[in-house]
Amino acid sequence: MDILIYIGSVLAILGLLGLVYCIIAAAKIKREGPEAENFAERMQKLGAMNMGALSVSTLGLIMVIMGMIL
Repeated sequence: MDILIYIGSVLAILGLLGLVYCIIAAAKIKREGPEAENFAERMQKLGAMNMGALSVSTLGLIMVIMGMIL
């Protein structure tokens, strides 16, 4: 079950990188201010991306734990 641990680790790292990207992108959007023409739309898209990255990271951690148990 070593392969499950390796795949889970890669997914967890990709999820964390996605979360870091979301943090940087949100800071950039907020610096522009809420007066920007598509502020709400961009924040909604970023929220969806954030949830996706969090889900990928969680799935990866679950795979690592299952690989360790099995």
